[in-house]
Amino acid sequence: MDYVVVMAGGTGKRLWPLSREKHPKQVLKILDGKTLLRHCFERLSPVFDQRNIIIFTNAGYADIVREDLPELPSNNVVAEPVVRDTAGAIGLAATVLTKYDPNATMAVVTADQLIEPPQVLQQALKDALVFVNNNPDDMITFGIQPTFASTQLGYIKCADAKKHPHCKNAIHAVEAFKEKPDEKTANKYLKTGCYLWNSGMFVWKARTILANLAMFLPEATEPLSKIRISWDGPNQQSAINEWFPKLPKISIDFAVMEKADRVHAIKLDCRWLDMGSFAALADIITSDDNNNIVVAAQSELLDCKDSIIVTEDKEHLIAAVGLENIVVAHSPDATLVCHIDQAQRLKELLELIKQHTGEKFL
Repeated sequence: MDYVVVMAGGTGKRLWPLSREKHPKQVLKILDGKTLLRHCFERLSPVFDQRNIIIFTNAGYADIVREDLPELPSNNVVAEPVVRDTAGAIGLAATVLTKYDPNATMAVVTADQLIEPPQVLQQALKDALVFVNNNPDDMITFGIQPTFASTQLGYIKCADAKKHPHCKNAIHAVEAFKEKPDEKTANKYLKTGCYLWNSGMFVWKARTILANLAMFLPEATEPLSKIRISWDGPNQQSAINEWFPKLPKISIDFAVMEKADRVHAIKLDCRWLDMGSFAALADIITSDDNNNIVVAAQSELLDCKDSIIVTEDKEHLIAAVGLENIVVAHSPDATLVCHIDQAQRLKELLELIKQHTGEKFL
């Protein structure tokens, strides 16, 4: 059977003060009144039975995820007791799936991406599922057609594409995964036409990714085996609490994908955005006549330009005069004001806030 695992555990520090440790970016309602997680769920529902959509999130977010997606069975939201990056979460998901469905095919997506039109991803997922179900030892990743020489994204080097039966998309063999490049290297990648942005989304047989984890990350084998034995029994939670923190803290790219054979890619030629910063809003929200990006039910801007104004509070008025290249982000107990060019220093600012006020505003 086909399943999809949604990674929804990130906090999104670059969207503070809207995104907090107890209110992460994937449940912010700043896009058409819907959360990023809800947008992701609606993209997946035409492809997967809703009972086969599984959300992996931090233990502190489980309740708000269930509240945002009441259609899902409660057990389909899996709470991780600690952060262990994607290799641990994927290993746990594959372990649980194979316990009940040894032939499970598993897609992995993230909750904080915007993909338009959604039909592009939906068709690519259908093709990837067909391909993997017919080639069970192979793994599929999804690459994004680059639109500029990004230095903030990883890349996938692809060979020529080939057509496969019952797949509308061509499928590339993957020659290499490349880390975030410098500007010169990124421009070279763009010019060759052989590189795609790494989307961090995958399709594989659950047993195949477990075999690759056993080969390339053997220290994950014992913790996953211990959790498998106790899953769905009276000791499930205690086993997760004891053994999940013992999984290596590493991404699936570093742990497996950069080393594995038989990796293929499907190109997504679509509008794609990793919603990781306030500046990203400029790519998805139409600006006003003065090039301001405004996400607020009530605002009055006088002689402001090239600025970003954001709040989830429909009753709160943001009024500003003479701003230029400024971010204003309002939440009930904290407000951020910074120059757009300094927004990348938010993590530094949060460290100062932690030093002076503890966890209260984080």
